Amino acid sequence: MYDVLIERGLLSAVGAKSAEVLSPGRTMVVTDEHVAPLYADTVLTSLHRAGFDPALTVLPAGESTKCGTQYIALLEKMAEAGLTRSDCVIALGGGVIGDLVGFAAATYLRGIAVVQIPTTLLAAVDSSVGGKTAIDLAAGKNLVGAFHRPVRVLCDPDTLATLPPEQLAAGMAESIKYGVLFDQSLFDLLAHGAPQDLTETISRCVALKQAVVSRDFTDRGERQLLNLGHTFGHAIEACSHYRILHGEAVAIGMRMAARAAVLLGVAELDCTDAITDALTAAGLPTRAEFTAAELTAAALHDKKRMGDTLKLVLPVEIGHCALHPFPVDRLGELMEEVCR
Repeated sequence: MYDVLIERGLLSAVGAKSAEVLSPGRTMVVTDEHVAPLYADTVLTSLHRAGFDPALTVLPAGESTKCGTQYIALLEKMAEAGLTRSDCVIALGGGVIGDLVGFAAATYLRGIAVVQIPTTLLAAVDSSVGGKTAIDLAAGKNLVGAFHRPVRVLCDPDTLATLPPEQLAAGMAESIKYGVLFDQSLFDLLAHGAPQDLTETISRCVALKQAVVSRDFTDRGERQLLNLGHTFGHAIEACSHYRILHGEAVAIGMRMAARAAVLLGVAELDCTDAITDALTAAGLPTRAEFTAAELTAAALHDKKRMGDTLKLVLPVEIGHCALHPFPVDRLGELMEEVCR
């Protein structure tokens, strides 16, 4: 197992904290054009001081970077930098950078070490932890990937101070998700908007995710619960050509899942209004302007589909969700209902 360190000011100690689990050598810091001007120098300086020999790669920002072309280009840069199996790559950024860099690390030389440094709330509470890595295909999101644990996750909540409001809200969607899934008290904490200090929120979400991942690393059972809102959400992202942020799409998807739980008789307590109110308080959308037919077509490419069945995650009540196998030939009918 690996440590997830959550501490204000941690960015300036990246080198020392990485040296605790790695032998200082070559490393490549990969980030995007938005994050690089803010934090790259701090990370590179810290790595130099700890005896690492770091290179820097800056990629375009946005979901379109999580593609095969950028993946191959990054592998070529890693090879040009002379990275060996004893070296590492560092993902400095949000979910796109974390997923892409993690996948490159999983496959370069059949696997080298990766350190995740999330700089968005969404990455801090969710995507940087758990070892899922992926890139997108034209057919859908995260259809190519690998399970590859980071050697360490270094989360500095101070980086959240530079987030645009919409990115902070996107991270709140994933945070609220953990409350809906597992923890009524966490949901209550977040139900009226983002707390001023998000350190506790990050710590609680990470602890909940790590507990699940430790029991089901390869996503064969319980870990699938973490997809709450994602089957509908990924369809929304695809229909928007990724103009809608992942967290925004998950927010809409959670409301749709809550509605589906009622329609399918899974819910013991209808929590649609409670979830909708919490998402609205966080500045998140709860509806998308796509037709049920468009969303159904996109959802059929979801990686969680198994033959003629799609496994939905549905809220039974706040703090308790269930996996519900659902026949794909009835998905259009269900989508019509939850889109209303």
